[in-house]
Amino acid sequence: VVQCSDKGVDKVPYGIPYNSRYILLMNNHINSIQLDLLREYASMEFLVLSNNLLTNGAIEGAFDGVPALKRLYLDKNILESIPTDLPVSLEELRLDDNQLHVMSEAAWDRCPGLLVLSLSNNSLGNGSESLPEGMLSPLCNLRTLNLNHNLLTMVPLRLPVSIKELYLKGNRIEKFRVGAFNGISELLVLDLSENRLTNKGLLKDSFLNVTHLESLNLEGNKLKQVPQHLPSSLKTLNLEGNLIVSIRKSAFNTLKNLEHLGLAKNKITRVAIGAFKSLHVLHQLDLCHNTLLQVPRQLPHDLHSVALTHNKIQSVPRDAFCWGGKSLSPSSLVQVQLEHNLIDMGKLDTQAFRCLRGFQVVHF
Repeated sequence: VVQCSDKGVDKVPYGIPYNSRYILLMNNHINSIQLDLLREYASMEFLVLSNNLLTNGAIEGAFDGVPALKRLYLDKNILESIPTDLPVSLEELRLDDNQLHVMSEAAWDRCPGLLVLSLSNNSLGNGSESLPEGMLSPLCNLRTLNLNHNLLTMVPLRLPVSIKELYLKGNRIEKFRVGAFNGISELLVLDLSENRLTNKGLLKDSFLNVTHLESLNLEGNKLKQVPQHLPSSLKTLNLEGNLIVSIRKSAFNTLKNLEHLGLAKNKITRVAIGAFKSLHVLHQLDLCHNTLLQVPRQLPHDLHSVALTHNKIQSVPRDAFCWGGKSLSPSSLVQVQLEHNLIDMGKLDTQAFRCLRGFQVVHF
């Protein structure tokens, strides 16, 4: 390992041993890489050039023929396009915080073994030709793709089906169209938070090929109701910070595997009786910062925690935490948060809490 960061150098220093495996050169003033210099480093697996002054012209040809490089960090530089001479051995590439606005398919033909690609905080998508359909299809082994905080107006089409984590937070996406993936996707995590999605932008077949999805983040969009046709494989669903006014009884009927549900910071006034009843493995439910007038009725039996702070709750129905007739079994709840509501403790129906047993904590 050669650690040469924060040294104020403007070039890759001479004298670094050729058998070095990790070369760390971040936080310098490097503005060019000497041609053919890196080819001599036959053992180099990891090169960090983060936070320097590199431009496309300054690195042209620099990585061509580097034999063993697996991880290359070029984040926080002044690059405007993806380098087209990446080594075939590359598995991880970080180009966050540059000035990228174009990419060519030729760049990805060179490194089909890429597993992690991070392109956040750039200007990709600002123009019709910036992310053409199938642009990333040569990356048939890609596992993680980060496109957070770019200028994309739609989810890129024909992405590699091998992607397991896709991050698209903070773009301008209005639609998630069918065809995002070439076939049945292996996607497990999808982050679409802080975009401009409406219910019309999530079509019936949007998630048709995303049958293994476990985590979906739709926080901070413009949804007015719980989206329909979500994958039944979901375990975590975040709908916080949208414009949802009410929850229909059938809203979650198909999401039998849901464990974590976030509905905070919406405008929810009404929740249909038993709307959450079918969520048999739900552990956490967050309904903070809404305008609920009462605790939702018939919460799931195996729920562990429910957060209801900052609502306008005045009453707790008898079947909120307990339902099932006369033979009531103890609730699994260990935390009920009811702070910052309008509950009059003198009028509270103590029978509403009769199912809570053991270590349950109710915060008023």
